[in-house]
Amino acid sequence: MIVRDLEDARKTERLVKAEGWDSTRLVLAGDGMGFSFHITRIQPGTSHVFHYKHHFESVYCISGEGTIEDLATGTTHQIRPGVVYALDLNDRHRLSARSELVLACCFNPPVTGTEVHREDGSYACATETA
Repeated sequence: MIVRDLEDARKTERLVKAEGWDSTRLVLAGDGMGFSFHITRIQPGTSHVFHYKHHFESVYCISGEGTIEDLATGTTHQIRPGVVYALDLNDRHRLSARSELVLACCFNPPVTGTEVHREDGSYACATETA
């Protein structure tokens, strides 16, 4: 059984920070669960383009308000507590926060915890070096 406390994890290398957001990786590839699970905070007034070419992601909004835009179609959806979105087509998207967004995120395949977003907003495939 794996048990981790969010606040404790935020004091370790499991907290990954970038400009305008941070993500606490609570379950990672090394845990052998077949997915990774993160709590991500998006700072108010920020907008981020992501494109997980090698991962599927499901996201549940715990708190805050913002939008997600499908960059292939231009369709925009409101994000608020209780809304879930799933990037089932490796969708390139823009996530924007009106207020601080707190999101529960699940990735498949799982991330290792050391990934950084590349210039195109993606993570490298697990078999790539960067």
